[in-house]
Amino acid sequence: MAFHSEEQTEDYLFKIVLIGDSAVGKSNLLARFARNEFYSNSKSTIGVEFQTQKLEIDGKEVKAQIWDTAGQERFRAVTSAYYRGAVGALLVYDISRRQTFDSIGRWLNELHTHSDMNVITILVGNKSDLKDAREVATEEGKALAEAQGLFFMETSALDSSNVTFAFQTVVKEIYNILSRKVFLSQEHKKQEPGSISNGKTLVLQGDSVQDSDGRSSGGKCCSNN
Repeated sequence: MAFHSEEQTEDYLFKIVLIGDSAVGKSNLLARFARNEFYSNSKSTIGVEFQTQKLEIDGKEVKAQIWDTAGQERFRAVTSAYYRGAVGALLVYDISRRQTFDSIGRWLNELHTHSDMNVITILVGNKSDLKDAREVATEEGKALAEAQGLFFMETSALDSSNVTFAFQTVVKEIYNILSRKVFLSQEHKKQEPGSISNGKTLVLQGDSVQDSDGRSSGGKCCSNN
């Protein structure tokens, strides 16, 4: 997977949300991925924040619009609008704070309440650099992820380990699922008289594939199968 060349015109746009307890490092994960930056004294996010990153997969431009929870998680008031249209999620906990790991079930319930049940989700144990302060074993994270049907990875926004790989894993899995849906949709259209492809940007929203005019091109978008 590589970053996008500006010469390409065909786009995929995926909305991905960062969720998890306050101070687990969500904003620093995004800063490291999007700008290769890290803020050792970063404060809680204020206001809605998101970054759009362009990547290239199989010669196609993919835009990942990654949303940060804007500090709302401190008040357990992350709204349904935050999740709307999300097709991917990074559910983050801090390996040095067990209570953030214990909150995973609540975050999964909230994610499934406000978004499609099949949203591609990776469980991220952040701050893996804090080896001496670890309270959650890697095996515990793996076991929970396996039980919930999630991807799993440990990261460190401080030393960059696995940060890009975590985001790319989610984006590539969404792309693979969408590609299969688009292929099936195009095969169906080929059988319809007068059918043509207009080359518009494809936006993955919730449970359907849509073109840039909002017309649906398929059914359920995502599956962990």
